[in-house]
Amino acid sequence: MTATDTDERPGIAAAVVVREGCVLLVRRRVGEGELVWQFPAGEVEGGESETEAAVREAWEETGVVVRVVRGLGERVHPKTGRRMSYTACEVVSGEAYVADAEELAEVVWCGVGDVDSYVPYGLYGPVREYLDRAAATS
Repeated sequence: MTATDTDERPGIAAAVVVREGCVLLVRRRVGEGELVWQFPAGEVEGGESETEAAVREAWEETGVVVRVVRGLGERVHPKTGRRMSYTACEVVSGEAYVADAEELAEVVWCGVGDVDSYVPYGLYGPVREYLDRAAATS
């Protein structure tokens, strides 16, 4: 991506955490336009890869330790204009809770088939495909 594709702010890394047919979603205290529920996510810090940032954000926001399954791709988010990367993750340990009460209001394990009721504006294609495969194997 070039600087003309998005603004100059650091990219956002999202952790797509799936466990037993459910996906981990967070609700931010301050909404970002239509974005109410979303994957644990935050800015990539200096010297950090997108996958490292996704793992860190899952821990910082929800208290869940995750490991990378694989990268799912990146795009400029159509609602925020921010560069986004998505990383599929699996739970290593911990139970999800609001670990960052300043940023988050709520966390939920949502059935993969119910994601659209939480994220009605649609998912990035490769994320949708990953979740559909996860639902089929659970």
